[in-house]
This record gives sequence, structure tokens and C-alpha cells, in this order.
Amino acid sequence: MLFFVPKEIRPLETRVALVPAAVTKLVKLGAQVAIESGAGVAAGHLDADYAAAGASLITDRAAALGEADFVLRVLPAEIDEIRLQKPGSFATGLMDPFGSRERIAAYAAAHVTALCSELIPRSTLAQKMDVLSSQANLAGYMAVIAAAEQLDSILPMMMTPAGTISPARVFIIGVGVAGLQAIATGRRLGARVEAFDTRPVVEEQVRSLGAKFVKIDIGEIGQTEQGYAKELTQDQVKKQRDGMAKVCASSDIVITTAKVFGRKSPILLTREMISGMRHGSIIVDLAAEGGGNVEGTVCDREVVTDNGVRIIGWSALERKVPRHASQMFAANMANLIEHFWNSETKTFPLKTDDEITKGCMLTHQGEIVHDLFKNL
Repeated sequence: MLFFVPKEIRPLETRVALVPAAVTKLVKLGAQVAIESGAGVAAGHLDADYAAAGASLITDRAAALGEADFVLRVLPAEIDEIRLQKPGSFATGLMDPFGSRERIAAYAAAHVTALCSELIPRSTLAQKMDVLSSQANLAGYMAVIAAAEQLDSILPMMMTPAGTISPARVFIIGVGVAGLQAIATGRRLGARVEAFDTRPVVEEQVRSLGAKFVKIDIGEIGQTEQGYAKELTQDQVKKQRDGMAKVCASSDIVITTAKVFGRKSPILLTREMISGMRHGSIIVDLAAEGGGNVEGTVCDREVVTDNGVRIIGWSALERKVPRHASQMFAANMANLIEHFWNSETKTFPLKTDDEITKGCMLTHQGEIVHDLFKNL
């Protein structure tokens, strides 16, 4: 069975779907792996590294797409390339299913089984295949690093003969995977970290990392079965913003992490709230790609407000550390393949009754099969 990894061609993308270590793992299972020449260079992996791991190097991208039994990508495929895949083949990676009905239809029309990484169930079994969580971890780390680089002061406290420097104050809004990593990174760098989430249940996690949990009374709020915060009422939103504005005003760095899969990101920081922040402070909006949590965010740009607050809206901050981002992404991919792999036949016999299949399979045998997208 032939697995093919094409080079990511979209601007700014630095990751690759498989790294040499993952190739070695698949080859040991009995798979054939082909890598487009140059696919791993931006992540620090040369063609020679892939060849040493047992992969074939490909220069004819179109031909390889037509021959492959399984295509692995980081970013969603272009529709023209989906049409090149042979019927009965597989595809996986990030697919942005809510962003393009045409892409899903193209997979169905090409009779390609599309396994969408964003839809991998958030279960114990599927944890090692969860691309969103692995990449969010790195994004949370990079949010603090990016902010620290732009800040006009240092993060840790210093006691020197010239005087004492107070630690920077970092405020994390949203305590999911990215938020927790941002808290941990901020604390390791010596900052004073505060965090807020609409789910009081995460307070213990925040405190365990050495940060302060900001309590804002907004009334009853729960979380979804997947662990995400439920949508707030307008009254709750106002109370939340009023409480956060006070913390933002005294913070050097504010990091927002509230991505909502399939919907526009909620606005958490308004221009009015930002106007109360000091000149030179930094906001990192990790939800920029989905419209942003901050009024004034421009995706993949840095914006300076009238009062001198810098808003960083880079999408997919994990791209800034492509070696480790690719390592984690590739491990997720390899674990997905290994879960279904048949060592005797050296094939990928998809089990349609498997909980992972049910959660992430968009198309199969010429049909759109996922309940969320059947009637779009």
C-alpha cells in the first residue's frame, strides 16, 4: 500500500505531514511511503533524511497523487488535486470541512475516503491521533514567545544593584490546550500569570500551574460533551467583558485562545477594552484565522492601535516551530494509520463501525457520510 506526502504549497506553511521517524515506523509496518522532493525542507528534513528512512522521493506530484492509495497532508487539498486521486483511495489531514462544501463534494465525487483530522473524537483512545490538540500545544507556547519578543520589557523579576524589576503580567483568556500551555510557558519564563475561562472547573488546572484564576461572576455556564465552553448570553458576555477589562488594563501581555470549530470566533476584547491597556502592551490573538477574538485583529498581520497596543494575529503560530509541529503532526498521522493497519495483508482496512471512523470520516464510496455534512 502506497502512502504519499505532497509538499505543502500554500503561503506561510512550513509543516510536513510525515517526518522521517514516522516514515520509518510505517515502513516497518510494511507500508510503502513516497515523499515529494523538498516536502520537509522547511521543517528541517532533507530528501536524504527521507531516503534513509525508507521513503521514495517523488518529483511528479500529479502522477503520485494518481498512484497513491493514501494521501497525507497538513492543510486542506485543492479541489483540482482531489480529482487526481484514484477511486478507492484515502486522504487525511486538516480539511476545513465547514469552510468548503465544494471540497467535501469533490472527495465524494472522486470516490476518495476522506478522514478529517479536525473531527477526530476527543476520547482517550483517539488522544494520540488528535492533531488539533498537538498543534494547539505548540501554538500556546509560541504565543508567549512571540509576545515576549515584541514586549518592551522582560518577563521575569530581577533584583539587581540598579533596582528591582517587577515581573511582567500575562493574562490568558481561555484555558483549553493552548491556554494551559501558554500559562505553563509564561510561568517558566518568570511572568506573573492570570487566566480566565467561563468554565470554573478549570480553576484547579490553572492553580496547579502556578497561575491565578480570575473569577468573574457571569452566572451559570457549562461545557459541551467535547469539553468546550457553551455559548454565553448577551448579559453574560457584558459581565465577562467588564471583568476582563480590569485585568487587561493591568496586563503587559494578553493572549486569547477561544477558537470555535465550524463557527466564527467570538469577540472577547473590544476596542473599548483595548483602549484601557497601556502603551506598548501586547495582545496575541490565537483565533485570528477564524475571525479573531479581538476587535482590530487582521489575520497574519501585526496591528498597532491608536493607544500603542500591538495586536499579533498570526495564524497557526505552530508554523513558527515547524520541526516540532511536524514531528507531532506526523506522530498523530502514524498513530491513526497504525490503529487500522493489518500487518498480515499490509493494508488499511477501514472499520466503519469504529468510533474513530464514525467521528472523522467525511466521505466513503462516493457518498458524504458524516452526519454534520450530509445535508449541507
